[in-house]
Amino acid sequence: MARTLIIGGHGKVALQLEPLLAERGDTVTAVIRNPDHEADVTATGAQAVVTDVTSLDRDQLTNLVSGNDVVVWAAGAGGGSPERTYAVDRDAAIGAIDAAAAAGVPRFVMVSWIGSRADHGVAPDDAFFAYADAKWAADEHLQASGLDWTIVAPGALTQDPPTGRISVDPEGDGAVSRADVAAVIAASLLEPATVGRTVRFGNGDVPIADALRGL
Repeated sequence: MARTLIIGGHGKVALQLEPLLAERGDTVTAVIRNPDHEADVTATGAQAVVTDVTSLDRDQLTNLVSGNDVVVWAAGAGGGSPERTYAVDRDAAIGAIDAAAAAGVPRFVMVSWIGSRADHGVAPDDAFFAYADAKWAADEHLQASGLDWTIVAPGALTQDPPTGRISVDPEGDGAVSRADVAAVIAASLLEPATVGRTVRFGNGDVPIADALRGL
């Protein structure tokens, strides 16, 4: 059993991850910004903490993550302004990584996207550029952090039901259900082969546990 802190706890992936972890006996804390979402979180078996991580300084972030075994970053600006995207997807994420290192939290899982690379290929005048640039900066920072990190990098997200199966490094846009993304995160916390790895995936035919074991 682990103590897991999920930042961005009311997101569509996080709300499906929380019950998976709670049902296997983990203590799950979900950080949310809107107090109106607290009931949705507690219904999953998680405990809710209401705070805006973009407003916290380093000491406050370190206090927030302290005492946990795992931090899962599942927050995102959701396609807002470039300023908001950088504030959440880059700056707050990097702050949480540094806070986890300072607090002695060993494990950090970043929810990213399949195209997150230095050469992501998104043009600076593309509306998606701020997201691509911010996510790569945060992913790169995590890789250099010294933490036991995993970057979960799904393709296009769907609302389809879970299949329990994925394809690693798929062709095309790597479409995959949010439910399967949640299952990949949950499984990655039990699979040592995911430490120090970026898992790019989409729908497929390989059971999730087998796909992760074979990395």
